[in-house]
Amino acid sequence: MKLIDAKRDHYRKLAKEQGYRSRATYKLLQLNNSYRVIGPGFYVVDLGCAPGGWLQAAVKLAGNKGKVVGVDTTYMDDISGAHFIKGSVEDESITDEILEYLGGKANAVICDVSPQITGHWSMDHARQISLNYSCSKIMDKVLAPRGNAIFKVFDGDYSMEFRDYLKKKFARVQLRKPSASRKPSSELYFVCLGYGL
Repeated sequence: MKLIDAKRDHYRKLAKEQGYRSRATYKLLQLNNSYRVIGPGFYVVDLGCAPGGWLQAAVKLAGNKGKVVGVDTTYMDDISGAHFIKGSVEDESITDEILEYLGGKANAVICDVSPQITGHWSMDHARQISLNYSCSKIMDKVLAPRGNAIFKVFDGDYSMEFRDYLKKKFARVQLRKPSASRKPSSELYFVCLGYGL
């Protein structure tokens, strides 16, 4: 148990030292290091972006020629280089605002979305997967052909069903757990490459 705590503290401490809002930043950086989901100049959409750890990583990875937009129901402080839209991922009409800001389709859609946790595992898992389906509907409207995506899932009964759904949309879907994720955590990540291929 001490080892897990030490690892968790390591990423939390690192986030503080490097000016990131959450340790989640390192999950995206590690996944991107392996799969290059986001590259320089990419247009990126972050669905369920608060508190902003993934937005910060996306801005860094896309660079000054990229564009990054985040959507969440929770207000958060501005992040330099990112545009924030206050809205729900369950409201498909926000796609208009996303596309208007980007001025074109996105190259990557990233979703680290979580529901309000109730503590009832089966309910939280079902709700989280349901939010992912909502995110994927937005993704279908904003992601360019050959684009990439990452979806966090709470591992459970519906995870593989969601993976099969994604496999129909992408050339490659990989299941990963970055080392920045805590071992006992049920979160896993689907890394999706080559949209529409």
